[in-house]
Amino acid sequence: MKKLIPSYVRVPLIFALVMGAMEYFIDSGDKPAFIEYPMVALFLGVFLFLLVAIEIVVSAVDKVTYHMLSEEQKKQLEEAQSLPFTESAFYQSLSKKLTRSKEIEEEHDILLDHDYDGIKELDNVLPPWWVNLFYLTIIFAIIYLVRFHIYNDYDQASEFETEMAIAKAEVEKYKLTAPDLMDKDKVTLLTDATALAEGKKLYETNCVACHKPDGGGSIGPNLTDEHWILGGGIKNVFNTLMEGGREGKGMVSWKATIKPSDLQKVASYVLSLQGTNPPDAKPAEGDIWVDENAPKTETSKDSTVTDSTKTVAEVAIK
Repeated sequence: MKKLIPSYVRVPLIFALVMGAMEYFIDSGDKPAFIEYPMVALFLGVFLFLLVAIEIVVSAVDKVTYHMLSEEQKKQLEEAQSLPFTESAFYQSLSKKLTRSKEIEEEHDILLDHDYDGIKELDNVLPPWWVNLFYLTIIFAIIYLVRFHIYNDYDQASEFETEMAIAKAEVEKYKLTAPDLMDKDKVTLLTDATALAEGKKLYETNCVACHKPDGGGSIGPNLTDEHWILGGGIKNVFNTLMEGGREGKGMVSWKATIKPSDLQKVASYVLSLQGTNPPDAKPAEGDIWVDENAPKTETSKDSTVTDSTKTVAEVAIK
């Protein structure tokens, strides 16, 4: 066996297997186990040192023993080592243990009595590897039964919830470094307090010089009234922040400075200022913007009917 796998291959291979097992079984987060837990690195270093020391000692003992052999013994040893692997004593012994196979000369011992047209049957035993594997499945079934059906460790529903929580955490982690895919077609109005607070912070950092802290406008237009130069609503305001104002004048494009998902928060915060009527606000500029896609309310219909009825009544009186 040592002839097939020399020490310079065997030692690093065992070391790599042990290190891989440590990394697999020890939860060290994003860092490797030997960095997160220095004792692991120390253990692996000592383990490697012991392996190298043992290999050196065994190699030295083999050399001394070989020199102590007679010429006939040396010749027999060299002949045994030169045999193919399938003819080696190790392979033969392993094959016997795993299969319990009988040589052709010994098959008469396991022949059954019945004979059918000259065809006889061997009473072979099951291979030990198969039998042992069958026993392992029984042991596994017992452990599974006790763990999940007696002690109720966890079921498929809780396992699913755990996996989903892990997946959600990984998605959130990915979003921190993922490219920002927000654009005018996907943008929606944010109303939660956290997003608006972040939008307000960005607004106060980048926008107050032109629009004042309260949105009343100075160099830039008033953001609190219903008049808009380039259109109102979340999509138009977001697009204005992304692409900038009118060519040659107006606001610059912010897409190179602020990522689109943050511009969505700024646009949502700006729209939250509607109707606040701050003091000393700048006069309205642009046109009143009406969202044509907004659903018509029942109140407006009733109002229209009432106004129409009132008009008919007035004509009748006249």
